[in-house]
Parts: sequence; structure tokens; C-alpha cells
Amino acid sequence: MRRRDFITLFGSTAAMWPLAARAQQPRKIYRIGVLWHGANAEEEAIYLAALRQGLNDFGYVEGQNVVLEMRFPAEQYERFFVLAAELVQQKVDVLVSAAGIAAVACHRATTTIPIVSVNVPDPVGRKLVASLNRPGGNLTGLSNMAVELTRKRIELAKEMIEDLSRVALLVNTADEIGSRAYIAQGDAAGPQLGVAVVPIGVRDANDLEGAISKISTDNFQAIVVTHDGLFYVQRKRLADLALERRLPTIAFASEQWEAGVLATYGPNVPSLYRRAGAFIDKILKGANPADLPVEQPTKFELLINLKTAKALGLTVPPTLLSRADQLIE
Repeated sequence: MRRRDFITLFGSTAAMWPLAARAQQPRKIYRIGVLWHGANAEEEAIYLAALRQGLNDFGYVEGQNVVLEMRFPAEQYERFFVLAAELVQQKVDVLVSAAGIAAVACHRATTTIPIVSVNVPDPVGRKLVASLNRPGGNLTGLSNMAVELTRKRIELAKEMIEDLSRVALLVNTADEIGSRAYIAQGDAAGPQLGVAVVPIGVRDANDLEGAISKISTDNFQAIVVTHDGLFYVQRKRLADLALERRLPTIAFASEQWEAGVLATYGPNVPSLYRRAGAFIDKILKGANPADLPVEQPTKFELLINLKTAKALGLTVPPTLLSRADQLIE
């Protein structure tokens, strides 16, 4: 072989070598830790499907280039913190927290692993971020404006129920920070709307039936359900208990409306979980959570269950029907 031919061959092989080496290197598989509220994936199926779709939107496919390390506290307060610490020990690339207590637990568990909090109420009030525009730490994500919407749900109850004077505000007292914020909203809205708003607390699913019984025997005319994972997971039982005692109930998620409560008002929650995929993608590509503004929903849905209204003997005012996004008839 002539020297010039050898140099040419060697040069071509050297140029091709980095490409071959890169082709042989396995793709990075990212590990996403997800701290839910419910007891299993079935209870979180709607939101889990939305989160997976949000990841797929950016090219992340479970089992191919992303693994979901999921934990399910079953609405047990202490378990949120135990399982958040467990996910941190797994050295996941990103943590995803589902709503209020999960966000607090993840935030306490780590100051270094990026956290995308989804469907979280009042992240500034919970001291999870310095501000919505500049979170300033390792947590960002999507707020549901749940605390701010408490007044709106009380207003809806007043519009729906003639001569409304007493409303029970159902709160999860296991979440002390959240329940205090909701109660403060109720205390402020009540006098302005001419309605007595009284908090009724539960700490877990075992307290639910007793709470609804108390609301009934104490002559409340309606229930406003605060935004909490416990009331989401227990949505069918809550709707059935309220209907048995003929208590009109205003809640927050479309799945509760489908389960049988009188009405719901709030953002489309599955869309928040899908949107989380964009945050995860940015962080995996190097973005700093401190610089990613927390997003707030801009569209809210009013959903009315006319079957439940009929069972309660209520006539929904035409003005409300005309504003409803969807009806169950």
C-alpha cells in the first residue's frame, strides 16, 4: 500500500470512529420520581395518563428513555414525607409532586433535585417558592389557584340555592397550611356574601361519613369542598353520602362532577398534569427551576349535574345554565 493511500484510509477511519462510538453508546434513561396522593396507580389513573401524555409530547416514552418511580401515600399524612425521602434516595433526575401535601413533602426532602409541582394550591403561601415569576429554589410547576377559587364556589352555592344562609366548608385538617388558607378565604367571603361559612374538618377517609352526618344534622344547606387529594380520591363516596342526606355539593374537579356532586368549578386538572411534561423536558435539558415561572390556569370550567339537581329537588337558575361549560342531564 502506498503511503498516501494509507494516510487517506487512516484519516477516513478516524473521522468515522466518533460516529460509531456515539452510535454504540446507550441513550440516557431518565428517572422521574412521582409522589401521588392515592393508594395505587388505579386511583390516579386519569392524572397518570395525562402525565404520560405530557412526557410523550416531548419524546419521552416510558420504558424506552424514561422510567417513572412512583409512590402512593394512600392519603396518609406521614407517608408523604417518608415516601418523598425514599424517592430522593433513589437519586431520581426530577421529582413530580401531585398537589399540596406532596409538594411540601418533596420540598422538605431535597434542596437539590428539581421538583415539578403539579396542581398545587398557593405555592407562595406554602413557602414553596419565593414568587410565581421567580421561584428562586429547586421547585416550580403549575398552581391550580384552589385557595383563590374558594369564594367563587361559595358564590355558586348561593346562586343555586334559594335563601342560602349556612354553608359547610369541607377541609382536610391533616394539611394544616392548606386548611388554614381555605378557612381564611371562607371567613372573608361569608360576611360579604351574607352567608355563614363554617369549616368542617376531616383528617382521613374514615372521618368522611361522620363529617357529612354532622353537616346534615347541624342544618347546613350546602357543602363547598376544598381542593384536596383526599376529596378527589373519595369523590364517589363523598357524592353518594351528600346525595343521601340531600346536601347540594360544590367541588373542584370534573371527575367529581361525573361522580355525582351538584357542580364543580375550577381548571381542567388533567391538562395541568399534561402540561407538566413541558417543565420536565426543560429541566432535563438544563433549565434551572429557580428561573421557570410557576404557571397559573387561565381557563376555568363550570360543570353542573342536572341529574343530581333533580334528585335534590333543585331548579338551577337559567343564568347559571347558560354559563355552564357542560351539563349532565
